[in-house]
Amino acid sequence: MLHNLNPSFFTFFRLPKCLVNNVYFAELSADAKLLYAFFLDRVSLSIKNGWIDDKGRVFIYYSVKRVCKDLNCGTQKACKLLDELEKAGALERKRQGPGKPNKLYLKKVF
Repeated sequence: MLHNLNPSFFTFFRLPKCLVNNVYFAELSADAKLLYAFFLDRVSLSIKNGWIDDKGRVFIYYSVKRVCKDLNCGTQKACKLLDELEKAGALERKRQGPGKPNKLYLKKVF
């Protein structure tokens, strides 16, 4: 029963309303929108870790493997979701080279 649970048990992801009700993002899948919320949640950790580039932009690390785990999907779908977000202008990916994770820059959508 939910009424017996401690309120501190619950944590939440924030999903900007514009991803749901702005016609510009109508083509984004629900999974891509959820992934954006996961990325948005990760930004605070990046700030805490000092992951800010020389232009003052905060970036996150979120591997394809982690996307697969968090969304319970395969690599192909995870890559498709990243492509969706990038095509919609909600994400920018920067390659760092072989064996290094991509830097992900979350774009403001609101």
